[in-house]
Amino acid sequence: MAIDPNAAGGNGTDNGNQQPNPLTTRQGHPVYDNQNTRTVGPRGPMTLENYHLLEKISHFDRERIPERVVHARGAGAHGYFEAYGTAGSEPVSKYTRAKLFQEKGKRTPVFVRFSTVIHGGHSPETLRDPRGFAVKFYTEEGNWDLVGNNLKVFFIRDAVKFPDLVHAFKPDPVFNRQDGERIFDFVSNTPEAMHMVTFLFSPWGIPANYRQMQGSGVNTYKWVNADGEGVLVKYHWEPKQGIRNLTQAEAQEIQALNFNHATQDLYEAIERGDFPEWELCVQIMSDDEHPELDFDPLDPTKIWPMEQFPFLPVGRMVLDRNPVNYFAEVEQVAFGTGVLVDGLDFSDDKLLQGRTFSYSDTQRYRVGTNYLQLPINAPKSPVATNQRDGQMAYHQDITEGSNPHVNYEPSSQNNVTEAKRTGKDHTPHYNAHLVRQKIPRQNNFGQAGERWRMFEDWERDELIRNLVNTLAPCKEFIQKRMIELFKQCDPEYGRRVEEGLRQNSGNQQKGPIGTTQSQDAVDQAEQNAHDAKPY
Repeated sequence: MAIDPNAAGGNGTDNGNQQPNPLTTRQGHPVYDNQNTRTVGPRGPMTLENYHLLEKISHFDRERIPERVVHARGAGAHGYFEAYGTAGSEPVSKYTRAKLFQEKGKRTPVFVRFSTVIHGGHSPETLRDPRGFAVKFYTEEGNWDLVGNNLKVFFIRDAVKFPDLVHAFKPDPVFNRQDGERIFDFVSNTPEAMHMVTFLFSPWGIPANYRQMQGSGVNTYKWVNADGEGVLVKYHWEPKQGIRNLTQAEAQEIQALNFNHATQDLYEAIERGDFPEWELCVQIMSDDEHPELDFDPLDPTKIWPMEQFPFLPVGRMVLDRNPVNYFAEVEQVAFGTGVLVDGLDFSDDKLLQGRTFSYSDTQRYRVGTNYLQLPINAPKSPVATNQRDGQMAYHQDITEGSNPHVNYEPSSQNNVTEAKRTGKDHTPHYNAHLVRQKIPRQNNFGQAGERWRMFEDWERDELIRNLVNTLAPCKEFIQKRMIELFKQCDPEYGRRVEEGLRQNSGNQQKGPIGTTQSQDAVDQAEQNAHDAKPY
C-alpha cells in the first residue's frame, strides 16, 4: 500500500476539513514547536533539558543497523505463492507433506528480497555480481525461507571457504577498491569456481533488472513425504517476463544515468499493476550417491542435467504490493536457510550446512535477538515458545490460556507441550569415518566447458572481453594459472583468453571486475573539472 501524501497528517497541514494528526515524541507527548530548540534568549546557548531535541537527534544517530556483510544492496516486494498441488504430472504428496504445496490454488503470502552481493547498500545496481533471490513464505505451519541467487551454481562447495571468497571479492583492505587481481588470485587456486566464473563474466553476470532474472535455491535440499521417505530436490524460479541480461558497456551507460535502475523498475512495475510473476519448478533425485553421474549431486558448483532430472512445476509466485517503509521491511527482513517447515529438510550439502548456522546468526547480530518479533519477520501462524526477554523484546511468546509463570518444558502446570507429529521421521543412515576430505567426484571443469560451448557467439565474445579486461593488469603468474584452468574447461576457451591477454598486454588499469578505463576516469575527473574561486 502506497502512502498518500495528501492524507491527513501526510504533509503536516490541514487539507480541507481534515484535521492533521498532531506531531508527538516517541513517548506520545505533543510537539508544539518542531522548528526551534530551547535556548537562553533567541541567540543564547541551549539547555540540557531539550528532551525533544535529545530524543530526536539520539534516535537519528542510531537509525541505521549494521549493514549486511553481503547482499547489502536490495529491493523487495510483497505477494503470494499459489500452489498447483502437483509436481509435474504427479500429486506433490508423493514427494513432500509440506502443506503449502498440497492443494491446487492454495495461496501463501510471501515477501521477496532481491539484492546484489558484494558491494554496499548504495552501490550501483549495474555492477557485475551475483544477485540474491530470497523468498519468505508465511505458511500456516510457520515461515519457510528459500534463500538463493539468480545463478544456479556457486563458487565454492564447502562453507569454510565462504569468508575467503567474500574477502577476495570485497574491496582491498588497504586502498578500499575492488581488485581483479585479488579475485583471480583466489580463483586460480580454487578450480571448483570455474563454472561460476564462466557465468559471472558472461552477460549473465549483469541481469537487466530484478523482474527479468531467474532464481535458484543453489543448494540441494530434501523433500519428505508422510511416510518419512526423502528425495533430493533443487528449486528454480523461472520468470514469466523472460530473461534479459546486459553487456558491460550497456551496464556502464545505464550506471551513468541511474544507479538505482533495478529498484526503480521493480517498484514502478508493481505500482502500475504490471505484477511480476515466476513459476517455481523443482528437480527431484533419489537420495543416494548416483554413481552414474560424473559429479556429486550435493555439489553446489554443479547443475543437474535437465534431460535426466526435468523441471517439475509446483506453483507460481506473483508480486503485487510494494513496501510502505523500506527500512522496516526490506532492510530489516531476515532470512535463513535453516528456516524450513515440516516436509522440507536439509541435505548433506556442506555449503548448505554452514549457511544454515551463518545466516540466522547474522540476523541476531545485525537486527537483534528478537528480530523474529518484527512484523516483516514474524510468522503469521501462532508462536508459543519458552524463549524470553533479550534486547528489544516486544512481547513474550505466550499463548492465551497458558500459565505465564512457567517458561520451561516439560511441566504439569498448563504450559505449552510438544506438537503432534504429522508423519514419520526421515531417518537417513550414515556409516563413515569423521574426516576432513574433499568430495571424490569434483569434475571442476566439465560443466564450465559445456556452458562455454552452449553460449551464443556474442555471449562468448563478451565473456572473453570481460575476463581479459580484468586479468590484464594481474601478475603474469596469476594469468598463466587462469589460462591453464580455462584450457581444462575447453581448449578454445583458454586459447581465446590467452590471445586476448597477449593483445591487451599494455592494459594496467585496475578496477571493478569487467571494467577497462578505471584509471582514465580518475584522470578525467581532474582534467575536465572546472576551477572555482574560494569563498
